[in-house]
Amino acid sequence: MITYDEAFRRVMLYAKEYGVESVPLLKSNCRVLAETIHADRDFPPFHRATKDGIAINFSSFENGTNTYKIEAVVGAGMPQSELQNTANCLEIMTGAVLPQNTDTIIMYEDIEIKDGFATILSVPEVGQNIHIQGADKLKGTALLEKGLKITPAEIGILASVGKRKVRVTKLPKVLVISTGNELVAVSETPKPHQIRTSNVISLQAALSAEHVSARHMHISDNKKTITKKIKKALKEHDVLLLSGGVSKGKFDFIPEVMDDLGVEKVFHKVLQRPGKPFWFGIHDNLQTLVFSFPGNPVSTFVNYHSYFLPWFKNSIGIGYGDQFVKIDETVSNNTGMMLFHLVKTYWENGSLYASIIANNGSGDLTSLSEADGFICLPHKDTAYEKEALVVFVGTK
Repeated sequence: MITYDEAFRRVMLYAKEYGVESVPLLKSNCRVLAETIHADRDFPPFHRATKDGIAINFSSFENGTNTYKIEAVVGAGMPQSELQNTANCLEIMTGAVLPQNTDTIIMYEDIEIKDGFATILSVPEVGQNIHIQGADKLKGTALLEKGLKITPAEIGILASVGKRKVRVTKLPKVLVISTGNELVAVSETPKPHQIRTSNVISLQAALSAEHVSARHMHISDNKKTITKKIKKALKEHDVLLLSGGVSKGKFDFIPEVMDDLGVEKVFHKVLQRPGKPFWFGIHDNLQTLVFSFPGNPVSTFVNYHSYFLPWFKNSIGIGYGDQFVKIDETVSNNTGMMLFHLVKTYWENGSLYASIIANNGSGDLTSLSEADGFICLPHKDTAYEKEALVVFVGTK
């Protein structure tokens, strides 16, 4: 049995790239950019009005003009106009192109308009209320770097440079597998000795949050059936995520089946609680990875966030770092293994605190909904005192 740190290290050794694909602009949201995006024109592309008001030639004000005849109205989306007489002005709307022969915009709040004339009520500054062409970025400048996670802010930039299709890192093809004769579909009414499947549904939901659309396959506790279906699944997917079948029970066939199918065991069992029976391996020829988690819901949940999610983020090019919280009570762990405690977090005096949630063990499914995540407590001969900083893994 290996330590949690060693298990994590070995999983991360298998982080890999799955290539690049082009997707429609809106479908690139939350994906990782696989190309550098350059400005196809200046940002902004023209001198742009930032306020509604009038556009003047400032020299006229310097020469004593205070009241201006309005020549016309200029709106956003209109071609550039021209002030015919610098002793006059043009009404202008936000976003419009700055007219020729003007260099200053005075907003409506600082003028009075009457009978087609605008009178300035306060002293303006030359060049005010104008967004200068190229002030943000010049044509050819890199706007978005390769490897960036795309958010709605980046979507707007991509749209502004005409990217209808965006090159992003490809996601692995994942299959979620449940095993066990006790499981029935969500739509079914379970018999007294059965339960509805839930672990893999949680896994599918967690994967969908990462924009991975994973199929679900259920396999009964029959070695021949498990072997046949997993053999096919290994050929058709990059990653298999299993829940159940890896402990010491008479019907826990997964380790034996994996060995029969040529899936190399990287490790089986980790010094941690919950989730100790975790099995991880790779098929050398197909390069398919297998994450096989124990079947209790908290064990599956913790292992997904502790191992798979960091592996996934590294594989698609997103960094993964530790987050810390302060514990609000003294906690001990002299078990010789890593302990994971579900917690509820809250802010107090500028610090993030975690309160441990009481539960009935790794089978307590309902406790997951109460938790914001879990804290990680390595073995320690002395107690973790109240206010101690510990690693926190958020799950919401």
